[in-house]
Amino acid sequence: MVTQAHIKSVIEDMLKDYMEQNGFELVDVEYVKEGSNWFLRVYADKEGGIDIDDCGRISEFLSTQLDQKDPIPDAYFLEVSSPGAERPLKKVQDYYKAVNSHVFVTTYEQIEGAKEFEGLLLSFDEQDLVIEIGKKKVTIPFTKVASARLAIVF
Repeated sequence: MVTQAHIKSVIEDMLKDYMEQNGFELVDVEYVKEGSNWFLRVYADKEGGIDIDDCGRISEFLSTQLDQKDPIPDAYFLEVSSPGAERPLKKVQDYYKAVNSHVFVTTYEQIEGAKEFEGLLLSFDEQDLVIEIGKKKVTIPFTKVASARLAIVF
């Protein structure tokens, strides 16, 4: 049986060189079932932002690779897009890039009585995140982070 994690890994391997050679960043790959349909979603970015033409080029390259190698046994829809303004923070380097940005973080367990934090990411050192929420600074151990993303301030 082919797992979702295996498919994600295969797609990441297929895209790695192409993305690097063309100045793109592979933000995330998802292979998920929604209703009766499977979706293969690729989130990409680049310096200055990604546009629809970039997504089209990535989609064409990946479609060719998928047709040749056929690693996914189910029928699926391929979607290539930007991670959006509220981009998820997945990799260690994403957290470093997000320093001095507004973030939303959830944790596996309560820290100072809460599991959700939104504020300015002041620092990150692979051990802890320090977030300024109003006038208060909260230190969150990196091992306790369940999810994190950039957040838009209105």
